Amino acid sequence: MSNVPAELSYTSEHEWVSALTAEGTVRVGITDHAQDALGDVVYVELPEVGTEVTKGEEIVVIESTKATSGIVAPFDGVITEVNQTVVDSPETVNENPAGSWFFKIRPEDPSALEEYLDEDEYKALIG
Repeated sequence: MSNVPAELSYTSEHEWVSALTAEGTVRVGITDHAQDALGDVVYVELPEVGTEVTKGEEIVVIESTKATSGIVAPFDGVITEVNQTVVDSPETVNENPAGSWFFKIRPEDPSALEEYLDEDEYKALIG
């Protein structure tokens, strides 16, 4: 069974989002379920800091031994930071998906976090 940390929220696209920080940002990564389906991650391309994104827009490219996939923006907002570690060492995504965030985003509407799945809802989604 996939590791589904209770402190995160989840999208139906198998991404996780952290709680809103005091700075008004959230971290975004992929779930254990997603990294398992992808296989060994070999390449990650991240957006530029300062990029304005629209919810649903693909903004990260992930290549693995099985497929090429993407991460979509979970909110309308601005990218405030990217995690260079996942670019330099993409295998960290497989080793610790809940700890390997891809980017931080400042959502235009922080209440949008409420629409995502909690731990139990995500577990039900992935069966």
